[in-house]
Amino acid sequence: MSIEDLYLAAARAGLLTDVEVGGRTVAVDFRAPDETVLDGLSLSADPSLRYPASWLPELAAGHLLRLGDRNYRVRLVRAVGDGSERQALLTSA
Repeated sequence: MSIEDLYLAAARAGLLTDVEVGGRTVAVDFRAPDETVLDGLSLSADPSLRYPASWLPELAAGHLLRLGDRNYRVRLVRAVGDGSERQALLTSA
């Protein structure tokens, strides 16, 4: 089973979120974890997404994307595991 097969199965099960990038829509694993910062005075949400590298090979820092009704800018893209999967760290645009 390839990483693409795993993501396709997750998409069919409704576990992924659609993202619009460069005029096309791709299903990704979107995460927006909340964590306390500033000694507990505030919450920080560092959104990120994971996806098969072959689905968005051109995605790089600075690119804009849309998830639902929000726009994000890619801060960093890094390989996960053997490189067949990528993680993009995002910031609100």
